[in-house]
Amino acid sequence: MSEWNSQAAPTHGATEQRKAEHVRICLDEAVNSVGVLTGLEQYRFLHQALPEINFDDIDLSTSWFSKRVATPLLISSMTGGSYGTGSINRRLAEAAEARGWAMGVGSVRAAVENPEVASTFRLRDVAPTIPIFANIGAVQLNAGMGIEECQRAVEIVEADALILHLNALQEVFQPEGDIDFSGLLVKIEHICRNLSVPVGVKEVGWGIASDTAVQLANTGVEFIDVAGAGGTSWIQVEKYRSNDAMKRRAADVFADWGIATADSVIQVREALPEIKIVASGGMHNGVEAAKAIALGADAAGFGRSLLQAAVDSDEAIDDVLAQIEFELRVTMFGIGARTIEELRHTKRLLKKI
Repeated sequence: MSEWNSQAAPTHGATEQRKAEHVRICLDEAVNSVGVLTGLEQYRFLHQALPEINFDDIDLSTSWFSKRVATPLLISSMTGGSYGTGSINRRLAEAAEARGWAMGVGSVRAAVENPEVASTFRLRDVAPTIPIFANIGAVQLNAGMGIEECQRAVEIVEADALILHLNALQEVFQPEGDIDFSGLLVKIEHICRNLSVPVGVKEVGWGIASDTAVQLANTGVEFIDVAGAGGTSWIQVEKYRSNDAMKRRAADVFADWGIATADSVIQVREALPEIKIVASGGMHNGVEAAKAIALGADAAGFGRSLLQAAVDSDEAIDDVLAQIEFELRVTMFGIGARTIEELRHTKRLLKKI
């Protein structure tokens, strides 16, 4: 069992308990999608034997909403809102600040409902300069949350933007799930038009198709995190929490559900040439991040692949982030791309035959 789990303590509410269980399951159980890969494995870079650049001159820097950061890399929304998760978030935030990564936090709903857990999302004292994104489930807009609650989430996190996450299939399999996803577009638009910070939308592991992306962009969403299939399946996560034998059996049928990360990036970029895209879902290394950016993403997001290191130690998570950055730099050197913009427009990413 994970070190984090062995130190866990009881929580005081259903939402907090669910957050603690999610971390434990993601650390200890087999929750990857089965039979579906990210699609990034279908591509390889054409090696450039003479890159004509100095490795030390490679520049990973990019911008988020007028904030310049050292990398196009994001710690994806994962946790917060329960005992133990605050220390995970702080360790991630400290590492992100030190290395110039952006960071999303898990759903801030728990803190909006219970101010006692708000401290698990307050990270600005250790991450004063990087972009940090608050996060609320979009379905909560049908369960009583509105602009006031979304603004409160932003204020708790001192966030640069709010992410509304889409997790319809997870909610169906979640024992206490909210399954009314009707009429959300108009409510998302209301948040986009009235919130004090930009709004983005992310999936949680099944990808976003081009038609959905266009609908979201029309509401005023400023960035889309495709969070495609090929990594964590939240249906499988909820299977481990469920006492419903029928739903546990049905969960296996959906183990290969979703749009692969690579395919989702391509679809969204073709449909929306100007929108900011994050590629997440099954990301593990810097070569995969480079492929995603070359396919059209602006940034690459890493989630569960960072979680164990974040539990282990400050040194462990810094080592993982440093290795991903190094792999990204080497990939760029290997194709002769000095900047992220050059990587985005490279002609040296080829689909395997």
